[in-house]
Amino acid sequence: MKKNILYLIAATLCVMFLAGCDDFLDTQNLTKKDTSNFPINETDAIQMVNGIYTVMNLNLGDPEEDPFFVFDIASDDRLGGGSQSNIGAQGVDRLLNSYTDWMKPLWQYRYAGINRANSALETIDNVTTWSNANKKNQLLCEIYFLRAFYYFNLAQVFNGVPLVTTTEPLNLPRSTPDEVYAQIASDLKNAIELGPNQRYPDFGIGRASKWAAEGMMARVWLFYTGYYGKSELPLAEGGSISKSQVAAWLEDCIKNSGYGLVSDQRNLWPYTNPYTAKDYAYDTDNGLNWETDENIESMFAIKMSNSSGYSGGLSGTYRHNRIVEYYGLRKTTAAAFPFSVQGYSNGPVCEKLWTDWAADPDYKDDYRRVGSICDRLVEIPDYPGDKAKEVENTNLLAKKYIGCEAYNEDHSSRYLSYAYYYGSPNNRQTGLTQAIIWLRFADVLLMHSELTDGAVVYNGKSGLNAVRQRANLPDIAYSLQALKKERRYELCFEAIRWNDLRRWGDVQEIQNNQAGNKVLNEKYEGEFQWTVSFMDRYNATGGFFKIPEDQVTLSEGVLEQNPGWGDGTNFAKGDLPYFKK
Repeated sequence: MKKNILYLIAATLCVMFLAGCDDFLDTQNLTKKDTSNFPINETDAIQMVNGIYTVMNLNLGDPEEDPFFVFDIASDDRLGGGSQSNIGAQGVDRLLNSYTDWMKPLWQYRYAGINRANSALETIDNVTTWSNANKKNQLLCEIYFLRAFYYFNLAQVFNGVPLVTTTEPLNLPRSTPDEVYAQIASDLKNAIELGPNQRYPDFGIGRASKWAAEGMMARVWLFYTGYYGKSELPLAEGGSISKSQVAAWLEDCIKNSGYGLVSDQRNLWPYTNPYTAKDYAYDTDNGLNWETDENIESMFAIKMSNSSGYSGGLSGTYRHNRIVEYYGLRKTTAAAFPFSVQGYSNGPVCEKLWTDWAADPDYKDDYRRVGSICDRLVEIPDYPGDKAKEVENTNLLAKKYIGCEAYNEDHSSRYLSYAYYYGSPNNRQTGLTQAIIWLRFADVLLMHSELTDGAVVYNGKSGLNAVRQRANLPDIAYSLQALKKERRYELCFEAIRWNDLRRWGDVQEIQNNQAGNKVLNEKYEGEFQWTVSFMDRYNATGGFFKIPEDQVTLSEGVLEQNPGWGDGTNFAKGDLPYFKK
């Protein structure tokens, strides 16, 4: 199988601005291309757009500052975990500041992507000859989608942020959330209208499409209207987007995109790959068969590369998935197979998700429960763990994003990642090449149900019941409560739950569901405890994180810090409450 990654090939033509980053971005690469001679042809334009994708991977070098990791850990269904040294994950879980200039890479690299998109929009008309009528519009669709995606990440992490739509160096204050979301909506609308009506995968493997823009528009609309208490989503050029318009776009996506549901939800996750599956009884007993990182359900994902090595900085590359590494078990042995790729034990699963799922009569015998969560004491009972270091260990492990090993051909030893069979290095870090899915078709179906109160849309069923049918569950009458439960179970550990809770006004669930979880802390039994009241922190911050201090300083007072991040909001090594006397 050939994996795909969109990485920087040529100049990506960015300039520095105080509100975005404190390093000069690459205005010139080793081939000496700059804005005076690039792009001049279609190949240049494709390379330029490829460079916009690249920055998504750069945050993976430090997962604690990647938006996917942040949103996933911040929900009620994971704890911070790790060891006493993993203060980034523990700080996210508690809405406390873990490092000086925490979240700086997130801020820096997302703005780098925005600046690359701005440069692309300013220069793409330099190309006057195209291979076909769709090519330029497809690239414009990608540019607008990626700029919207980066701004959406920033807005959900920081709230109002400087709104930069030009490469001109500017020292800008924060724009209002209304202004930022209006720009996001306009960019997505442009992506929808410009993107060709080509069905998956004709528009290109690994590339954003009008269909991804329609799905992401729904997510933006639901968060903005829910969190901010609005009825419509504004547009930067004036006017707004209504609920009915978003629902119509989703129907277009569902009926015309070529995307669909894979046969078994478990086949989305690499633990079902054939090289691991032949020695993993759960896979063989259930007839599971991985449909690879490129499948009919994955609509927008960060792709990895089989190439080893990485380089840092804004002109660097990052080709493997350290989020998977951070979620891996510590001090692994063969007894942990298949989850025996050594990691840092971040993100243990909350016991409340496990017990709620089992007790819910609407989810009796739902295969996704054990398909999504490993009960260590049942599945890998002989794995001893790392009792000298593990904290907040619930003995529950998420299966969706975690390293998986595979035995070699004669079964005499193990490869450090199944991906070795697909051309990756035999390495516990650079061999981790699982894609990170930001949007999949099941989410589109569920968002359609939420927007239409369960209207029929897919194979004679509502989106809610289509997703339930795939899990071998009977149809259920639509209600918002039913929709909330389905999203929690279907989409667990996919960086969606945190912002769902925020937009529904259900954040109290985090404090309710995490408090009292039975945990092991360096072999000592106890219960999860908050360092400070989570709801006090949420009410003070609105669920937004601290803007990196150096960005506030560089702006010389133009950029204001988020509320709730003054003195007494830091979380340091040794601050876990379990070891206090």
